Amino acid sequence: MFRLPTVQFTQEQETFRLEVRKFLQEHVKKGTFTPKCDSWLSGVDPSFSKLIGEQGWIGMTWPKKYGGQERSTIDRYILTEEFLASGAPVAAHWFADRQTGPLLLRYGTEEQKQFFLPKIARGECYFAIGLSEPNSGSDLASVRTRAEKVEGGWIVNGQKIWTSNAHVCHYMVTLVRTSPFDGKNKHAGLSQLIIDLHAEGVSIVPIKFLTGEHHFNEVFFDNVFVPDNMVVGQIGNGWEQGLAELAFERSGPERILSTYLLIDELIQELKLQDNKEGLKQATKLLSRLWSLRNLSIGVAKLLESGDGKNVAIPASLVKAIGTKFEQSVPEVARLLVETYPKLDAERKFDRYMAQSILHSPGFTIRGGTTEILYGMLAKGVVAK
Repeated sequence: MFRLPTVQFTQEQETFRLEVRKFLQEHVKKGTFTPKCDSWLSGVDPSFSKLIGEQGWIGMTWPKKYGGQERSTIDRYILTEEFLASGAPVAAHWFADRQTGPLLLRYGTEEQKQFFLPKIARGECYFAIGLSEPNSGSDLASVRTRAEKVEGGWIVNGQKIWTSNAHVCHYMVTLVRTSPFDGKNKHAGLSQLIIDLHAEGVSIVPIKFLTGEHHFNEVFFDNVFVPDNMVVGQIGNGWEQGLAELAFERSGPERILSTYLLIDELIQELKLQDNKEGLKQATKLLSRLWSLRNLSIGVAKLLESGDGKNVAIPASLVKAIGTKFEQSVPEVARLLVETYPKLDAERKFDRYMAQSILHSPGFTIRGGTTEILYGMLAKGVVAK
């Protein structure tokens, strides 16, 4: 099995937390943003992303020569927690900061690092992630989007689906098949390309919620040319690179805090009602959250140490259990406090309840379905 480190925040880190919290509270009072649940996916606000970039809070762990601050992964974890707890609109730059940057730092060329990373750090360049495809479910090895070699680059044809915020992004790191499918080794022949989402032949079609909200998309590639200098890492190494990228995607506090605003408001409502029995039930949510948080922070510490080999299983565990927890929050809350959920409700509890109910079905799908993650966990246990 795996063993995760215990993390104790330093006084400097606690001071940093208070700095970030004060900044966010001030901007809520100013009306810069309105807090909402699941803000890391649904809260797209380019002006706020630029504001965060000016603070040096995007790509903060990266080398200074690429626009970073060379701060620790734990510092970034604290920052992320405060963003999520305040419901800040960080979705525009989220994927670029969380996984595209680390991917390029590990596998990108110097040209790619110098071109993309400073723009991402300034909050001016956004990336989508091109993994899922129709009829493939969570089986990434079955992707059919193809890239054929031509002079000076590659011609891409195919389709991606459930691409979060592709309609507001500039580029997409896309998993493609660069050699014929081998049934005996499905993971072979996959590569990662950076595709300009405004290039000729790229079409983006929205997949809207019943509410009309637009976060997901289908992206079609019709003879899209991608130059050689937009290949990430090595041709044929896309599977290994993608797994390294997913460790950053699956283990963060966004897998446990998407409905945190509802928990906080639930407790406030129960206090107003002097509902002691309800508070006992609500504290069970907090105890589960605290345990998941410790697991998530431990994974962050492993990522900081560069221990990529031992992080896939605990990262998958955070995602599998954490998103189930997130889904349980509105179920518990509606039994403890009478509510009439509406997205435009005046009472925050009703508003957060509506947001949580509408978004929660996707929690256990995005980033890998629970069933797939349980399979990975089972294989990991057997291997150990």
